[in-house]
Amino acid sequence: MMRTEETDPGCREFVLRCKINAVLERSLASEPGSRYFHECALLASVIVASEGAIFHDLPHFAGGIVPGDGIFTAWSYRAGAGRAEAFLLNPQPITAQTAHAWGVVAEVVPNGKALPRARELARLYLKAPEVTRRNTRVHFIQPLKERIVREVGYGLSLEGASAADLVKSMRAQSEAVVQKGKVA
Repeated sequence: MMRTEETDPGCREFVLRCKINAVLERSLASEPGSRYFHECALLASVIVASEGAIFHDLPHFAGGIVPGDGIFTAWSYRAGAGRAEAFLLNPQPITAQTAHAWGVVAEVVPNGKALPRARELARLYLKAPEVTRRNTRVHFIQPLKERIVREVGYGLSLEGASAADLVKSMRAQSEAVVQKGKVA
């Protein structure tokens, strides 16, 4: 079954966050609690997380895949290279409070208060003239955009190579099991 806003509350929340980001020219992100944090929110200028928000990256290194799709670029930009490497190599969940201490999250608010706080900040930011808002966003995000352009193409090729190797090794293991079954 396809996930839609009507059938999946998590999808509905993500769509709502995307709509809020679009309205705010991607300058603000909020992460509701008790859900895993999506790395796309790291592209926002201001990140508000609820106390229950959890940051995690299971699919990459622990799954046998190079984290080359931009997750390292975004995390290292926000938290520093050493923390990003440690986080991605040993993908243990980190709390919103840890993300705040690392400088990834601007504010941690009680569960259920992230979206209201994001809207409150949005109203504050929207008081500035439109050109000021847009150009401030452009100025703030430019260093990250430059890193994404410089790093992600190569990172994706590394990720693709590791994924292909993973599939190849899984096939070899599967064939070995099949051959073992024929011999027995």
